[in-house]
Amino acid sequence: MAMQDMNDQVQARLAKLAKFKEMGIEAYPHKFNRTHDSKMLKENKEALMASGEEVAFAGRVVRFNRKGKMCFMHLKDRYGRLQVVCARDEVGEENYEVVKMTDLGDFIGVNGFMFETQTGEYSVHVKKVTMLSKAVRPLPVAKEKVDENGNKVVFNEFADVDTRYRQRYIDMALNDDVKDVFIKRFKILQAIREYLIEKGFIEVETPTLQPIYGGANARPFTTHHNACDMTLYLRVAPELYLKRCIVGGMEKVFEFSKNFRNEGMDRTHSPEFTGLEFYEAYADYNDMMVHFENIYERACIAANGTTKIDYQGKVIDFKAPWPRYSMIEAIEKFGGLKVNEMSDDEIKAKMEELGGHLDGEFSRGRGILELFELTVEDKLIQPTFIKDMPTESTPLCKKHRTIEGLIEQFEPYANGWELGNAYTELNDPIRQRELLEDQVRRGRGGEGETHPMDENFMHAIESGLPPTGGVGFGIDRMVMLLTNQQTIRDVQLFPLMKPETC
Repeated sequence: MAMQDMNDQVQARLAKLAKFKEMGIEAYPHKFNRTHDSKMLKENKEALMASGEEVAFAGRVVRFNRKGKMCFMHLKDRYGRLQVVCARDEVGEENYEVVKMTDLGDFIGVNGFMFETQTGEYSVHVKKVTMLSKAVRPLPVAKEKVDENGNKVVFNEFADVDTRYRQRYIDMALNDDVKDVFIKRFKILQAIREYLIEKGFIEVETPTLQPIYGGANARPFTTHHNACDMTLYLRVAPELYLKRCIVGGMEKVFEFSKNFRNEGMDRTHSPEFTGLEFYEAYADYNDMMVHFENIYERACIAANGTTKIDYQGKVIDFKAPWPRYSMIEAIEKFGGLKVNEMSDDEIKAKMEELGGHLDGEFSRGRGILELFELTVEDKLIQPTFIKDMPTESTPLCKKHRTIEGLIEQFEPYANGWELGNAYTELNDPIRQRELLEDQVRRGRGGEGETHPMDENFMHAIESGLPPTGGVGFGIDRMVMLLTNQQTIRDVQLFPLMKPETC
């Protein structure tokens, strides 16, 4: 819509608002006593038409057609839209003035009874109209026409992607499929929560502002607390606090947490995202694999009614159980490399040949991790567990109980994406301190993303952490997959955006 046209429409609506005041009509009342939403009206169609019961219905005006003394409008609420029919002779001259001053985007309430029009459309026969919120700014209107082949063509719609993210409220008001994504997101979260509670987990909350960040190899956001004159960090992960809960005897805990990482933005990454982590005492990473695949299966069914999805043309089935490969096995199966038979120099050469790069010092384990990313990740379309990583992968995981140089860690994959991370948690305080000190040394050596030393966390582990299994994964990426969305911004209600002047 041209800026001048927009300004003209705003001025016209402001003039109507002034007229409401002149008439003594409140255009923004405090409340409307709605008796039925559109779902209730449709579900009780026959009974309401037979009884003639008065109903009170409300919603946003998304379509109207005035013909002299008659006006047909569609009101939209959270469940859908329904037609309301206003006749001047029925509502009265003064009340019909409200109808005449109604525009697309306004919220109105109507009182009346249910009937079917001559064309058979189930509608509210209106006896009274109440303006509930006069929209001063017009909503974009999608226009339709039929081409020479009889196909419906939609144009001038609210389609600019950047604007849709910045004005998500309009995006949802106009596009039901956008709102449906966030309804499915709610169902996914509820399915996860119900599963964990069924398994005896307790939901907890841990700090977002932390004096020392940890739980993931990530760059933090830094802030300052003026009263205490101290530097604080926005949480990169809740892991270290959740383990403290296990130390405290809670045994099974989980948290949906907002995490913040001061890194780049792309199709699958956002500096602010929602994560889920859960920890179980007396369990290991094998138990966590079962939880993980069951959670994904249940969430997929909650969102779609089936374990199968069509993600951008690829059919993916989340039915448990999923196949399991060690990282070494996966590199050989999918990448054609027998890394156990390769020297360090051969690993380094192959990594560089494929365009890989490591910050800081080279180690065999880090080279294997890089080769996995370069040769395997994009081939893991169906849900798959990759387990038994090199020790360098993380300092928070127990060493493999039978294979030297590996740890009991797994990462689940689907659609070529890493979906999460899980360990048999390291509970040896002596080894934990050694590994965190090594991370500090590696950070000083130039490695970009390492864990700092957290003495309070170490105090907790030294107080006794039982054998524990733990899992962490991103909710946004999960919702992307299960709702067939192409970017993480499509599943975040109000994603972070650069200023429009950038």
